[in-house]
Amino acid sequence: MSAAHLDPGDLISIPGGEFLMGQPDGRDEERPVHRVMVRPFRLCRFQITNAHYARFRPFTFANPLEPATDVNWFDATDYCQWLSAEWGFEVRLPTEAEWEFAARGGLEQKSYPWGDAAVTTRGRYAERWRNGPEPVATSEPNPYGLYDMCENVHEWCSDWYDPNYYAVSPVENPQGPAAGTRRASRGGAWRHHFKIARCAARSSIPPEFRYADYGFRVAAE
Repeated sequence: MSAAHLDPGDLISIPGGEFLMGQPDGRDEERPVHRVMVRPFRLCRFQITNAHYARFRPFTFANPLEPATDVNWFDATDYCQWLSAEWGFEVRLPTEAEWEFAARGGLEQKSYPWGDAAVTTRGRYAERWRNGPEPVATSEPNPYGLYDMCENVHEWCSDWYDPNYYAVSPVENPQGPAAGTRRASRGGAWRHHFKIARCAARSSIPPEFRYADYGFRVAAE
């Protein structure tokens, strides 16, 4: 198991359960805070790296262990379909609810995967992300063993995005709106002033867009 070669053992079992999704003092789209039940699932310990992605779609890159970026939502879902065929079971993008549950690592209503301490207390915070993303898994994992949750690059989710979805979200395993014009994404990115996002922070862009700070990680049942 490594950030250079991906195998099914890199999918971490996330126990599922209930949690409070959102943040009471967060942005409008993070409210109302609401209780959600997430089924057990698996989530990749790594963001998909250049080395992982090049097996699906060869391309030129500088560092094989940096996250694959400039991938749009369709690229990410195409990779999931390819990996499903390679591994013999369905691989997909996580939902927003699954992503936030996993990012929190069992710490209910804490701002970050490690708790409430400021992002500047994160190891080597001032030294990282000078010109782009860092190689994956070079900072401490969260309590579930997931690396780079809330940092390094934004991660595509499966859901359509609606800033008002939390007001109508079902309790059990929400999948997002039935339609939309933007796809949801989660986590912070190297291009921002604050390089690490809160667990509850939401973002979105049109699914056809590609950016240098957008990547993804894969999930499975």
